[in-house]
Amino acid sequence: MRRALLFVPLAVAAAILGFAARMLTDEEHVRTADVLPSVLVGSPAPAFDLPPVDGVSTPGLATADLASAGVTAVNVFASWCVPCRAEHGVLTRLAREEGLRLVGLNYRDAAEDAAAFLDELGNPYERIGFDGRGRTGIDWGVTGVPETFLVGPDGTVLHRHAGPIVGEPAVSDFREALAEARTATGGGA
Repeated sequence: MRRALLFVPLAVAAAILGFAARMLTDEEHVRTADVLPSVLVGSPAPAFDLPPVDGVSTPGLATADLASAGVTAVNVFASWCVPCRAEHGVLTRLAREEGLRLVGLNYRDAAEDAAAFLDELGNPYERIGFDGRGRTGIDWGVTGVPETFLVGPDGTVLHRHAGPIVGEPAVSDFREALAEARTATGGGA
């Protein structure tokens, strides 16, 4: 009997490892693991008024700047964020090739580092608000960078994408959300 009890911890460990391996290889689970609910979806964007990033000629960003004829993507990024660097080219292409109206919220960064990041990789943003202390990011419910929100012409948050928009599944999911947002708001860029 005592010998059998010695194998219980081993059996429990094997069961846990088996469950973890299944979760890591289950494509649907992996694709939805970053989908966190946002209380903002369906609500007005939070009120904010951020200055521009020092050293960057792009104007700052405020709630009023989100009003447009179409959908606006608010991308929360930072120069210290490796996934932000990875998704930057995708966002640049979406803005250039698909008419995505893209604005940035530079989150908990140093202005000189943000300016160097944009100088190196290019600046696809119409406007960028500098949120050095992260207060506006908290109001948006940001849990980490990057995050991208789609905002309708009336200022309503329509979608939240947590994590980088890289790789075919993420890009496809984001394009689908963008198409849905455009359809729901009457089309337009």
